[in-house]
Amino acid sequence: MTPDTIVLVHGFWVTARSWEHWRTHYEKQGYRVLTPYYPGFEVEVEALNADPSPIAAVTVPRIISHLESVIDELSTPPIIIGHSAGGAFTQVLLDHGYGAAGVAINSAPTEGVVVAPPSQLKSTFPILRNPANRHKAIGFTHEQWHYAFTNTFTEEESRALYERYHVPASANILWGSLLANIQPGHQDVWVDYRNDKRAPLLFVSGGEDHLMPPSVQKSNARHYRSDTVTEVREYPGYAHLLPAQEGWERIADEVLAWAVAHAR
Repeated sequence: MTPDTIVLVHGFWVTARSWEHWRTHYEKQGYRVLTPYYPGFEVEVEALNADPSPIAAVTVPRIISHLESVIDELSTPPIIIGHSAGGAFTQVLLDHGYGAAGVAINSAPTEGVVVAPPSQLKSTFPILRNPANRHKAIGFTHEQWHYAFTNTFTEEESRALYERYHVPASANILWGSLLANIQPGHQDVWVDYRNDKRAPLLFVSGGEDHLMPPSVQKSNARHYRSDTVTEVREYPGYAHLLPAQEGWERIADEVLAWAVAHAR
């Protein structure tokens, strides 16, 4: 049976609002589209910027549990599409047996993927430079956002998207991800790379992404040793905020077509 539902999972420094155009685009094609927020993120972007305490309090296990509860309510397995940290969560969900197919766009790495290109280190330095901030929610300045998320956008486009989408991120989760590769052992974003039962997975990589560059996506995909389909597609000229960059409609249609063709 062809999936009739798509679940869009947002990443860090944004909320489910960042999927607003993809949601409408897929709904016009007849799909039911869910854009679940992380626990505590259900308020507007402006409210989270004014009071980021829900961001500081959230944990990866709570996020995964919430996403699983949303999918548990569905009668058939959906297509799961995640961006950035949402791409890592998509991988975890697939490993846990959820979804008919998964797409990870500019995905954060799962445990064991230790590639750290210079542009990624520069992008995350504002968060990781001060261990005293570990238990806080830390945001980007617009200049930092432009480098990490929208480096291929015009200044005007970048600032408009910053004002509409940007929220702080949990420094505690980011530090935890860093430490997971120093002290590995089934951490929050651990997956079984040899799981033959998981659904097919497509990695989508923006060729100009500074935060999660193509080398991260390729390394993550190479870790999989199962018999299940795992592929990588790179889109030259696209930044980390690929879902909002001009031409996103073509990518949205192409990844959906791939997911439908490989759904099981």
